[in-house]
Amino acid sequence: MTQHQDAIAPHGGSLINRVASETQKQDLLAKGDSLPRVQLDKRATSDLEMIAIGGFSPLSGFMGQADYEQVVHHMHLDNGLPWSIPVTLSVDEGVADSLNAGDLVRLDDPTGAFVGVLELTEKYTYDKTQEAVQVYKTDEMKHPGVKVVFEQGAVNLAGPVWLLERQAHPQFPSYQIDPAASRQLFRERGWNTIVGFQTRNPIHRAHEYIQKCALETVDGLFLHPLVGATKSDDIPADVRMRCYEIMMEHYFPEDRVILAINPAAMRYAGPREAIFHALVRKNYGCTHFIVGRDHAGVGDYYGTYDAQHIFDTLDAQALGITPMKFEHAFYCKKTLSMATTKTSPSGPEDRVHLSGTKVREMLRRGELPPPEFSRPEVASELAAAMKA
Repeated sequence: MTQHQDAIAPHGGSLINRVASETQKQDLLAKGDSLPRVQLDKRATSDLEMIAIGGFSPLSGFMGQADYEQVVHHMHLDNGLPWSIPVTLSVDEGVADSLNAGDLVRLDDPTGAFVGVLELTEKYTYDKTQEAVQVYKTDEMKHPGVKVVFEQGAVNLAGPVWLLERQAHPQFPSYQIDPAASRQLFRERGWNTIVGFQTRNPIHRAHEYIQKCALETVDGLFLHPLVGATKSDDIPADVRMRCYEIMMEHYFPEDRVILAINPAAMRYAGPREAIFHALVRKNYGCTHFIVGRDHAGVGDYYGTYDAQHIFDTLDAQALGITPMKFEHAFYCKKTLSMATTKTSPSGPEDRVHLSGTKVREMLRRGELPPPEFSRPEVASELAAAMKA
């Protein structure tokens, strides 16, 4: 564990590091063929990675039953720290029956590669419907997060994990900046206040507007698009990253913005995931976190600003990171600029509302998003990607 010397402490006070040392790695590799195996899906593989690099501090492994129950029902870990999303490793009963507490379990990624180990401390059953309703506010299978819960195994395996090796990201190695490294970068730049921005969508003008509004009041902006597992109809990560590179080159001050990838998977849990995303960015060293309209939402499951209101239900000091709440930004035809209802004198007829969903729909129809939606260079990149 690394004690913090930064603008903000990691959640729980210390940055977790569960990446095996070279000696540990060789020892585990030697044992690998003799260990019982569990194959991880894409999300569990991302979770293993996020735990190991400290992105999910203070978690050092997959949640035990006490933490799981507290998180599902009360949005806190068993020790009282705020935490909003269960991070669990679910297997079917047949696999669970073959394992015992105290076992070292080999963890393989979806391709079958040996990527980590679990020090199994307990296994427990859980109520899938309760998890769905509490975390996602629905038990409808058409919700992508709920679908994962109902399709996963009936038993959770718990215990500390080790990631065998921190490998370079196959697509974005230069943007793979883990929490210890991002904190170092913030220190080197002398940033005492850093705002994090989460997105699974390509950047549009409303995003740019709220990012720059936030940047007016802090030292630096940490652009942190999520590149783990997303829905099949979300814009692919490589396209989104190219759009951010375009924005960095043409529309942001180079010395006040850092672009990095977030290797986590999306849950689409709306308000609960807004808290989760904030805590992850706290671990990366951010002191502030942007929360806009329908953060991490999907469909019509959550109210427009539910993801902002949920922050008011938690103790601000225990949470530790400050949410920066923004209203729905739009292009104002009256002032010919981006605005919100707080700054624009326009009526509804003069407001062009933007969203990632609208941009995707336009692109599928073969239409180029207008300048009010996207910067021209970004629109061209998106259009080219949709034709490819």
